[in-house]
Amino acid sequence: MLQIAQQAVWVTLKLVVPILGAALVVGLAVSILQALTQINDQTLSFFPKLLATVLTVVLLGSWMLTILVDYARALWTSLPSLI
Repeated sequence: MLQIAQQAVWVTLKLVVPILGAALVVGLAVSILQALTQINDQTLSFFPKLLATVLTVVLLGSWMLTILVDYARALWTSLPSLI
């Protein structure tokens, strides 16, 4: 059971890190832009991060789905040995 939980955590990290990384980079760039121009509008940082997140999911969605399907397939095939 611990191995399954460990694999689930690794799969979750593999799926989440690219999305959070893109949002982090875009958020940092927008924050620097806001600091330079002294424009402090919260919607200015929200929409670029949302766009980066959606774009990352669109571009890496097939890779993410492949990882998720591989994990589910491995889980289903190991299910009889767990019972």
